[in-house]
Parts: sequence; structure tokens; C-alpha cells
Amino acid sequence: MITSLPSLPFQPPAAATKSPAAALTSPGATKSAKPEELQDAFGDFVGNTFFSQLISSMRKTVDKPAYFHGGRGEEVFQGQLDQMLAEKLSDSTKEQFAQPMFDLFMLGRPS
Repeated sequence: MITSLPSLPFQPPAAATKSPAAALTSPGATKSAKPEELQDAFGDFVGNTFFSQLISSMRKTVDKPAYFHGGRGEEVFQGQLDQMLAEKLSDSTKEQFAQPMFDLFMLGRPS
């Protein structure tokens, strides 16, 4: 016998509500956050967004190989691999890629 659970409002865990983008877009973010934390959040957001779109576009241009294809397992975990690649690329190019954007972002903000 299946019983229904009482409907409770969904509340995400506290860790899920904190995202790198939230540190950039919340009102007064530059006043309450330390500059290092803001810079790290900015670098993670810019890098992960750019590289995830880049990898996604690259995946659309190639077909499955005739040999050495991982089958359904590869298809299932391809998104996680792409996410990890985007994070690693973002971390390795943070100074060259996101730093100039962060400098321009902070240019018009009061310190």
C-alpha cells in the first residue's frame, strides 16, 4: 500500500543556496564579501560558464567514433566529464582569462 507524504515546502540545503553567481549579483556584494572571495567567485563563474559552453559546442561537432566508443556509460557520464574539464580549464586559466574581466568589473564599483 502506498501512502502519500504530507506536502512540505521544498527548501534546498544551505550549501546549495550559495553559488558563485550569488556573490556577484547580490546587493552590496562588493561591500560584504572580501575582495579575494569575490575574485574567486568571479573567476569560477566566468571560467566555468565559458568553458562549459565551449566544450558543449565542441561535442556537437563530432560524431560517435566507429571504435572505442564507451556506449551508454559514456553517454550517461559525459556531462560530468565535461563539467570536470570546464572546472580544470577554469582553474588553470583564471589569471589570464578571468582576471582582466574582474578588473573591468571592479573598475566602476566603489571600494
